[in-house]
Amino acid sequence: MEQIYHEATDRTPLVDFNFPEHHLLIQGESYPEDAAAFFGPLLEALRGFVYTPRAETLVMDLKMSYFNSSSAKALMNMFQVLETAAAEGNPVEVNWYYHPDDDAMEEFGEDFSEDFQHAAFHMRPLNDGGAA
Repeated sequence: MEQIYHEATDRTPLVDFNFPEHHLLIQGESYPEDAAAFFGPLLEALRGFVYTPRAETLVMDLKMSYFNSSSAKALMNMFQVLETAAAEGNPVEVNWYYHPDDDAMEEFGEDFSEDFQHAAFHMRPLNDGGAA
């Protein structure tokens, strides 16, 4: 499967689904006018990729600074796909990056992490320079 790359806009996050490298990244703010139109193709591509048996760990990094409720639902749908794939034996790791002063993003990450039993979910505070 080929890479999917979308530059960030004023309403949508940067998306870099680098399937050949088994690395997915969503970063920035997400409040698209039509979340289904934005996230739907990403979800379908993810579904097409994760159920292919593989030994390599699929890593998803999320570095969100803001998202609305429809984006939260879309992320939850992606997380369900990742968790199902992990339950079926495909290794998955999710890294939730947040700024230590951003209690809301930290809490969202903690809430999302509760739905994972098979995929590894890591809370990753960012340092002041924006790196993990």
